[in-house]
Amino acid sequence: MNLKVHQLITYCFFGVLAGMVGGLLGLGGGFILGPLFLELGIPAQVSSATATFAMTFSSSMSVIEYHLLHRFPIPYALYFMAVAILAALVGQHVVRKLINFLGRTSLIIFILAFTIFMSAIFLGGTGIANIFVKLHQKEYMGFENLCKA
Repeated sequence: MNLKVHQLITYCFFGVLAGMVGGLLGLGGGFILGPLFLELGIPAQVSSATATFAMTFSSSMSVIEYHLLHRFPIPYALYFMAVAILAALVGQHVVRKLINFLGRTSLIIFILAFTIFMSAIFLGGTGIANIFVKLHQKEYMGFENLCKA
């Protein structure tokens, strides 16, 4: 791509902004960077790969943070890591075959949009369900003391 200076500055600004919003919300940045890259005209394959690469770093930091806070057992994390690697390899193979069969890379955009939509539905549903459980049990729903952990 031949970028002008103002485009490069705009892209860097939005990248930093997306990283900050992703970090503050705990989304991993990839859910924000993927659609942002597509809107900026970056090809779907490059957008998806770059967003996934960015999510790798933020996810790794979350894993380290949860490990230091003793929030999950290691065997549990290793099990999920194995399942995620297997699912990623199978998913990549299936999507590559579908793109070759259909001849359309827009399939990546639809998968990204569907994933973001389903994540929003499930995260929202889980949050609402947790609120109802805590309301029913009259539990405290404020912030936890980070220094205590």
